[in-house]
Amino acid sequence: MSIANLAPARVWKNFYALTQIPRPSKHEGKVVEYVTNFGKQLGLETIVDGIGNVIIRKPATKGMENRKGVILQTHLDMVPQKNSDTVHDFEKDPIIAYVDGEWVRAKGTTLGADNGIGVAMAMAVLEATDLPHGPVEALFTIDEETGMTGAFGLKPGLFKGEILINLDSEDEGELYVGCAGGLDGAFVFNGTEEPAPAGYEAFRLSVKGLKGGHSGMEISLGRGNANKILFRVLYQLSNEFGLRLSSVDGGSLRNAIPREAFATLLLPAGKAAAATEVVAALFRTIAAELSVTDEGLKIALDAAETPGKVVDEKTQKALILSVYACPSGVMRMSDSVPELVETSNNLAIVKLENGVARISCLLRSSVDSAKDDLAAMMGAVFTLAGAEVKFTGGYPGWKPNPASLVLQTMKKVYQKLYNKTPEVKAIHAGLECGLLGGVYPHWDMISCGPTIRSPHSPDERVKIDTVEKCWNFLVETLKEV
Repeated sequence: MSIANLAPARVWKNFYALTQIPRPSKHEGKVVEYVTNFGKQLGLETIVDGIGNVIIRKPATKGMENRKGVILQTHLDMVPQKNSDTVHDFEKDPIIAYVDGEWVRAKGTTLGADNGIGVAMAMAVLEATDLPHGPVEALFTIDEETGMTGAFGLKPGLFKGEILINLDSEDEGELYVGCAGGLDGAFVFNGTEEPAPAGYEAFRLSVKGLKGGHSGMEISLGRGNANKILFRVLYQLSNEFGLRLSSVDGGSLRNAIPREAFATLLLPAGKAAAATEVVAALFRTIAAELSVTDEGLKIALDAAETPGKVVDEKTQKALILSVYACPSGVMRMSDSVPELVETSNNLAIVKLENGVARISCLLRSSVDSAKDDLAAMMGAVFTLAGAEVKFTGGYPGWKPNPASLVLQTMKKVYQKLYNKTPEVKAIHAGLECGLLGGVYPHWDMISCGPTIRSPHSPDERVKIDTVEKCWNFLVETLKEV
């Protein structure tokens, strides 16, 4: 069955169209053009602001002109992640989505349901002629996944509405009223290369088979981080055999828990068997530690072609020790919100090539002082190791508003529809609401969405029946607010 034929058809046909348009972060030109033309063809007021966000306005249905205006907010970009054995160019190729039982998935890549399903719902509201609602404005932002530059660049005075419904959360039946802020950490070792020494044999160390996932939504699941595991092994091999390191390639996105990491290294001749035993023993240990969360873990040390160059020993030592010491994962749980991660770090990317090592991390916290403290801690580790340290792209969290009127309305609507009270939560991921609320502090904001699992990884999937439930909920909410 084609996903375009799923119910509700008006949502899925729009989502299918989005899967055919390449839209990785930083490359949203085609989807911006598509959504802009979509609005204009409907005869609706459509603008593209100075940063590249698309804004479409739809008048209220007759008799509802005096209702408070609602802004439906989603982001156009998607995370470009694929399995290592999948051939796919995210800037050119469509996503191949398919139905797998009660889920929709993609073949070997991320699906883009984050946030394509939200975009599709907003588009369905804009084109519908049979839905009663007050004034509606749709805000489609760019580059949410790699810096929130669309939200950062939004100017005041563009909107008339007072209620914002963000369609970017990932658990149907839950309403989100707060989120974490974030900060990017970048650490650089400017080493030098030297000829590979004689009397050594070359190997490729690989860490594969991890689940990865969203570094905010799924950091609490305790999944393995391929970079941390790779450097745990490198640390042990370095201590026992005196290795020389040529290159490292671990992770690819700041907001995705790294699933794979690789290193090319040299070991003294004649140590292959002993080194293989060390790696095998470490694999057994780490596999036991991750037996519940990452049963697919694989660690291998294989013979490789000898590289011409290795990084200097001083940089090698500093890199191995600092990455091994770098905090990663959940740092602290919230004291005030049960089961909510307060502070975390994702050791997202480690690259070593041509003697230069670059490490990228994404820090998150719902407490600004805790985020700053974690940054200082990490900065201390890498400064001691001799790296250049830089923190950029900080964005605020979204503080819950217990007096929210739209929250009370949406709770009543959900109860009426499904005879169940929705859960009200804060989220450790970084929604754009924190930034948008800084520009439009009078907005009453809420976030909801269908059930999406493993976003930011090729295991990403959206549960089909929750899309219909979320759509019906949105439709009824627009009648009531």
